[in-house]
Parts: sequence; structure tokens; C-alpha cells
Amino acid sequence: MASEKLDTRLESEGAEFLVLGELLLRKIPTYKTYTNMPGYDLVATNPEFNTSVRIQVKSRWRTGATGFPIKNFNCDFVVAAFLNRGSKDGKKAILPPDFYVIPAGTVLALPRDPRWGKVNLKDLTEKESYRGNWTSIADFLTATPSPARG
Repeated sequence: MASEKLDTRLESEGAEFLVLGELLLRKIPTYKTYTNMPGYDLVATNPEFNTSVRIQVKSRWRTGATGFPIKNFNCDFVVAAFLNRGSKDGKKAILPPDFYVIPAGTVLALPRDPRWGKVNLKDLTEKESYRGNWTSIADFLTATPSPARG
């Protein structure tokens, strides 16, 4: 018997706002894009350096999730937001969210399930160095001029 798919659209939107809030609290001006913008959800900027970073937020609802599907890499960073909201059967605890801030090229290099493009952070070398690493976005904004986008 196939289990019914959990509707997590609200939680997914919430994850984008959580990431937006984390960046704003670190004084990184960040804006949410229009809904369903292909490739990225947020744009972080540094007006002083005239730079920007496109950020794709990939969220997982279940506590203990380790991977996420991704097919579009039209971004500079992927933030994997593990919301840790328990489990459908109620056996897993609700915990604070975990965020992994990962350059898109690093995610692209991970092995992916050929059917739906799922990556697993268990395959990420030095995974803990990416946990809550918001400074990597700030550093990128001060070191890399934005290319002309047409």
C-alpha cells in the first residue's frame, strides 16, 4: 500500500523565510524572488561591492532526513534546510532546524539518484563545515564581482 504524500508546501515556504531571516540577521541584504522562479529562491546582495548571490533553498520536513532532490543548478549556493518537524507516524521528535550552506558546484559534484536527482549529505565530505556556514555567502559577496546578467 502506497503511503499518501505529505503536503509540505507551507513548510517549504517557511524554510525560504527562515533562510532569508538568517541572512538578514547577519546584515546580508537578501530578497525573496517571485514564487517558483526556476533555479533559485533568494538573492543576497552586497551593494558596496555591487555583488549578488542566487540561493536555492531545499527543505525537508522529516526529522532525520539526510537528502533532497535537486535538478536545477542555476544558483550560486544551495541551502539545505532540514526542518526536523517529526515524522508522519509521530515517532520522531520535533527538533530545531538545521541549515547547510553549500556552494552549488559542491552539490553538483555529489552523486545523485538518476531517477529524481536526489543527493544525500552523507556523501558530502566535511559535512559539518557547511552547517550554519552563513559566512560563506558573505565572503562570496565580498570576493566575487557579479557577472553581467542579461
